[in-house]
Amino acid sequence: MTGEVYLCVISCYTKYESKTYRLFMRRNLVGIIVLILLSVRVVNAQTVADSIAIVTAPWEVVTVENGIVHKRASIPFLYQGTQSINILEINPKTGKKIGIAFTGQLEKISRIARKHQAIGAINGSYFDMTKGNSVCFLKVGSQVVDTTSLDELKLRVTGAVYEKKGKVKLIPWDRQIEKNYKKNKGSVLASGPLMLKDGEYYDWSQCNANFIETKHPRSAICLTEEGKILFVTVDGRSPENAVGINIPELAHLLHVLGGKDALNLDGGGSTALWLSGAPEEGIVNFPCDNRNYDHQGERKVANFLYVHD
Repeated sequence: MTGEVYLCVISCYTKYESKTYRLFMRRNLVGIIVLILLSVRVVNAQTVADSIAIVTAPWEVVTVENGIVHKRASIPFLYQGTQSINILEINPKTGKKIGIAFTGQLEKISRIARKHQAIGAINGSYFDMTKGNSVCFLKVGSQVVDTTSLDELKLRVTGAVYEKKGKVKLIPWDRQIEKNYKKNKGSVLASGPLMLKDGEYYDWSQCNANFIETKHPRSAICLTEEGKILFVTVDGRSPENAVGINIPELAHLLHVLGGKDALNLDGGGSTALWLSGAPEEGIVNFPCDNRNYDHQGERKVANFLYVHD
């Protein structure tokens, strides 16, 4: 098969300046079909049509600066509804580093990320909305800030972000591993479920079924086969604009996008992606904590991940 398709229109510009250059990216249709077949072999509830919708979507791609690209798309008829997806693609080969931060008290990412000289940031893991503390293991440098509650371990926490000198790995997580990492160097943020590991779908069958299967806004961090790092948000709770997705659908999406390892982060009203220099206080997705489909519904959170020089 020798046909070609146009995948996306790319807008390349720095710090959201007005000058825009557009080009078309072409891909051989054979490569697309191979990718589709690989992506549906495990999570069979997702269809070939879903894979095609992702690959052929009209992605808008903005080069923020060297090593950081922002991608976004509104994709109709994906996972039984319209999906609003934002991706911050980070190339660590350009010297970009990942950090784990906690707010000390509940705070909006758009207000605190700048204090860390962040270029971009995504909400982190689960927290107590009343007390303001993380309910998953959180270690920043040598400081153990919080540990994982037994309820969270039973419900969904099966993975973690491990950061050392700005480099990250996504690792499996349980109670015994947590004990060992308390003394390890580097920073750790537990979350879950872990969705992909070494290019394969991870087992989330022991997690709470309702949490796994219900469509919500979702946030995730993903490491790709090409060595890129993805901060990903999928909006939700807006039936006409963004229906949200469940964990199998999110895992499938990240697998189609080239994911090798992927971890689900806190979602729902916490889902937020921030980018320095962007309008709307830097929030590029559509947080739903105000129940409106706009950029104003950002929730205060207890921790977050960020990219910096």
